[in-house]
Amino acid sequence: GRVEALFDSFLPQVVFHAAAYKHVPMMEYNPMEAVSNNVGGTVNVADAALACGAERFVMISTDKAVNPTNVMGATKRAAEQYVQALAQGSRTCFSTVRFGNVLGSNGSVIPLFKEQILKGGPVTVTDPRVIRYFMTIPEACQLVLQAGCLGRGGDIFVLDMGEPVRIVDLAEELVRLSGLTPYEDIEIVFSGLRPGEKLYEELLIDGEGVMPTSHSKIRVVGAVQYDFKAVQIMTSELLQSAEGLDSGAVLQKLKKAVPEFTPHYHFNGEPPFSFKRLRPDVT
Repeated sequence: GRVEALFDSFLPQVVFHAAAYKHVPMMEYNPMEAVSNNVGGTVNVADAALACGAERFVMISTDKAVNPTNVMGATKRAAEQYVQALAQGSRTCFSTVRFGNVLGSNGSVIPLFKEQILKGGPVTVTDPRVIRYFMTIPEACQLVLQAGCLGRGGDIFVLDMGEPVRIVDLAEELVRLSGLTPYEDIEIVFSGLRPGEKLYEELLIDGEGVMPTSHSKIRVVGAVQYDFKAVQIMTSELLQSAEGLDSGAVLQKLKKAVPEFTPHYHFNGEPPFSFKRLRPDVT
């Protein structure tokens, strides 16, 4: 209701939807919150944009939505599908921009590594084989704005992230830039993949046809035709499961909504649980 009231008051012409819970391990332990915010929040904002007659709506997605192995990625993929379904026949131009990690953003590895180096180490890297795509904050913002202008409705834009970087190489370089020697002055230790993490991320789902655009660093995946009613029902059932605090049902519904979702649960500690197990009064 608050979102609707704000949109009615300000009547935005262009909406950039960048709000989401993005920390993968935290969302593995809190799947209900991941669904409520990443999917439910997208539904609220997208519906409000349509209702107030906004010209354009751009959703910020992630490479983790491609063949997701974690709850965060699966919720972002479910949100992508809702936006694509809503775009069909809509007077508001809905589009999505999908990219990887942004250097220096909230939760980025670089501030963490700098803090660990200042404390004398060790610098923690999950696995020596982990690679990620990176871009800077200004580059990401500029390309999102450009992609927003290119949207025709229902498209998913994929940003050119350059070559992937090994996280351990990034850690070693930061140690050197601090005037120190890796493994001598500062130890680098490998802590193991965290819950839901992949060794590498992808930007495209198998079968997604990607085409160039007028911008050299932006490619586009053509709009997919969805049965909006079916997507709406599936999304509603998913949000109801989250509201009912049933993590088992949430994971089941996520798998139904995003068939390519393949959870890889390797937990250092207790895995996600159903509140029903702890609270018999919850039905």
